[in-house]
Amino acid sequence: MPMIVSDTLANATRAAHDVGLAAWLGGAMFGKIALNPSLARITNHAERGSVSNAAWNGYNAVNAAGLGAAALGWGAARLTEANPANLSGREKALSTAKDGLMAAAVLTGLANGVQGARLAKQAPEGAVPIETGTKPAADTPPKAAKIQRSLEVLGNVNIVTGVALVAVNAVLAQTDHSRPAKRRAFTRSSSPNTSASPLWIGSAVATAAAAVDQARRIFA
Repeated sequence: MPMIVSDTLANATRAAHDVGLAAWLGGAMFGKIALNPSLARITNHAERGSVSNAAWNGYNAVNAAGLGAAALGWGAARLTEANPANLSGREKALSTAKDGLMAAAVLTGLANGVQGARLAKQAPEGAVPIETGTKPAADTPPKAAKIQRSLEVLGNVNIVTGVALVAVNAVLAQTDHSRPAKRRAFTRSSSPNTSASPLWIGSAVATAAAAVDQARRIFA
């Protein structure tokens, strides 16, 4: 049976998940679209590598924390409110898609981090001669060039996966709002020690009372 969690814990976990996704995907897109091409403004190829590696090494902790928070938040949700037993058919399909995308994001994110660290070690202080962040220059050492090409592929996959993940997450959230699964009304909790929401109970009692009163008026 799925675990019951308090609103406070559920809200905090969801916030960490969404902020983590934003930090990770935003960083990846900024690097791809803005940082890497801007390195061409630096004349010296080795300085380009030094700046690129310093920037990415500075953001890697945020990237890892964001992706970790998103993955852990979703994993926790799958054990509780997003457990298949609580979901509608549409939500199950979306959640399964999100499982795959989340796994792909973590794997490509880890691979990106490893390859980025390897690239930085190819020269003292990360001063590897490069054309841009993911494109080797004519004077880039062969090993470093190979790592850069892998970063180009991994970065593209990472961003595509991230955009798809955010999109599926948005559709899943909207589905929850517009087509809520009835079973969650019984299992949602506003406090750690209750298994049914007081708001749901109050609403049900009020609706039943109104129906009884209306019937009494009709048949009286």
